[in-house]
Amino acid sequence: MTPPLAYWVDQLDPFLIRFHGNVGIRYYGLSYALGFLAAAWLLYRYARAGRSLLPADKVPDFMVAAVIGVLAGGRIGSYILYDRWRNFRTDPLEILRVWEPGMASHGGMIGVFLAALWFSRSQRIPLLHLSDLVASVAPAGLFLGRIANFINGELWGKPTDVPWAVIFPRSPPGPSGLPVPRHPSQLYEAGLEGALLFAYLQWRFWKTGAVRERPGRLAGEFLILYACVRIAGEVFREPDADVSLILGMSRGTFYSLFMIAFGLVLWLRRGRPLEGLKP
Repeated sequence: MTPPLAYWVDQLDPFLIRFHGNVGIRYYGLSYALGFLAAAWLLYRYARAGRSLLPADKVPDFMVAAVIGVLAGGRIGSYILYDRWRNFRTDPLEILRVWEPGMASHGGMIGVFLAALWFSRSQRIPLLHLSDLVASVAPAGLFLGRIANFINGELWGKPTDVPWAVIFPRSPPGPSGLPVPRHPSQLYEAGLEGALLFAYLQWRFWKTGAVRERPGRLAGEFLILYACVRIAGEVFREPDADVSLILGMSRGTFYSLFMIAFGLVLWLRRGRPLEGLKP
């Protein structure tokens, strides 16, 4: 393996602006804010193009529900699905610090689904249609979140000697006692879960009649494809040291299997075409 000094060292500052100590504007929080803004902008575009049953004037209301769902679901999901509840005795307020790392994407998806379920019932908007809309905009936030993970120097990959490997100072050291070069798995996931899925789902939304003709189909495709690329990303990602495997699989891989199953149900479902949407 090439000596560690031959590789780039991730020493990026997690703060865009630091006011004092650990108080400031973090890239992690900024990624969420930009992701929500991107989603709101796209939902406005959908409504104005006549391809959405979510009216433009209801987008802000839905975004409030979605933000709560993502933050609460992501935080609670991280706390439960990744065993952070074990820290309750030593750090009972950890779950409330949403501006710090510790969000589970699977939990966030469950949270936003529950938010969509509540909103669809209160506004009489078909749940499957609303799920399609959410699925088509979600990869933008996933992309920004993974970039923030890289800036934070967290969720690093497994040791490797590929030319583009990165040294993460906070990662476990090698036999020599020095950090070893690792896969920048956060960037792999940003490209797969974010950029690739976003391009595909936007193409499906604008260039096909999937949303109008098969409500729920786009959401099913998102769940299946996200789960597949997440499993692929887990091959290069170092499992969390304090989180046990399930049946020999990482938590991310194991939970993704349920997403594939649920996605297949939506993908195979045949519902009635929606009326009132432009082709």
